[in-house]
Amino acid sequence: MSILARKLSRIKPSPTLAVTAKAAELRAAGRDVIGLGAGEPDFDTPDSVKEAAIEAIWAGKTKYTKVDGTDELKQAIADKFRRENNLGYKLNQITVNCGGKHTIFNAYMATLDPGDEVLIPTPYWVSYPDMALLAGGAPKYIETSIKTGFKLSPEDLARAITPKTKWLVLNTPSNPSGAGYTKAELKALAGVLLKHPHVWIMTDDIYEHVIYDGFEFSTIAEAEPRLYDRTLTMNGVSKAYAMTGWRIGYAGGPQDLIKAIAKIQSQSTSNPSSISQAAAVAALNGPQDFIRERAKIFQERRDMVVAMLNEADGLSCLTPEGAFYAYPSCEGMIGRKTPDGKVLETDIDVASYLIEGVGVAVVPGAAFGLSPYFRVSYATSTEVLKDACARIQKACAALT
Repeated sequence: MSILARKLSRIKPSPTLAVTAKAAELRAAGRDVIGLGAGEPDFDTPDSVKEAAIEAIWAGKTKYTKVDGTDELKQAIADKFRRENNLGYKLNQITVNCGGKHTIFNAYMATLDPGDEVLIPTPYWVSYPDMALLAGGAPKYIETSIKTGFKLSPEDLARAITPKTKWLVLNTPSNPSGAGYTKAELKALAGVLLKHPHVWIMTDDIYEHVIYDGFEFSTIAEAEPRLYDRTLTMNGVSKAYAMTGWRIGYAGGPQDLIKAIAKIQSQSTSNPSSISQAAAVAALNGPQDFIRERAKIFQERRDMVVAMLNEADGLSCLTPEGAFYAYPSCEGMIGRKTPDGKVLETDIDVASYLIEGVGVAVVPGAAFGLSPYFRVSYATSTEVLKDACARIQKACAALT
């Protein structure tokens, strides 16, 4: 008899991490592989943030903190919400967790009963459904497409809601598509949600500051204040501040929900790293100009990557509003033969062909719940991206 829990059979390991591991394995074997699977900025954490962490160590801030974050960090988060999102949260309405993924996991664990539905638009970040399954919930997918700009429509949302619906997950700008909802689009979705008071909204705003072409970010509780009391506004320092390894996520929401999240955290991880919390204070309260400078570099990379992908035979790629991913359709590659005679039947086949044939690691759309597409991360140097896209063009041209 296996010691493993049956619930483990309901989930799978992170596909994005699996792609990164596969690329590393091939490199170790001597292969020339470019990895475009990682979802983290290639920039370094700002020096001011590093210095704050070092100072915290020397000041002895190395002990336990409050379970769900120090008051100092909560105040910095409250100030950020007020300053950037026009949202007012008291300290007892804010939770600090070991990364944004932990925030979402805690919220699911605190709210989902067996059979509760979590509405997830496709394509989605790979962890949303699996975390819901672990918490006993039932993911329910709402399909979008390249034709809709990978955005959820009010009509499709209305059709998907049932008496069992507990959460709607909104990620804007999106991983993997980069699609960003305008304030007007959020208000249209809010019009549906106001008719269904039993549905809560979880907004994943982690790419809030990675936006392009003058796109104006908004979050749904800001766009429609009447949803404030049933919205969990989630964010973190990983993407904007290049602090993925520091593991600090946070959220603002109704006091009862925040208290329940703290209860879950008290019996799992306890507090996030005290040093990381001190660093996050410095990030949120410190200079912000570098964020716009880095977003400009990401935009230049995006423009090059999207252009080169659209020049590849069989690919079609939208220009994303934010994040650092492109999500091209590879429908034009499906059904064609590789140089060794294999027919590409799925986007998983396409991803395998790209890594084995030209040494470019991408994540197939199946991992994000929408095929036939694949995700390219352009959070790497311009030179590497140019080489990778040229290889993809070569691979596409070799098909018959």
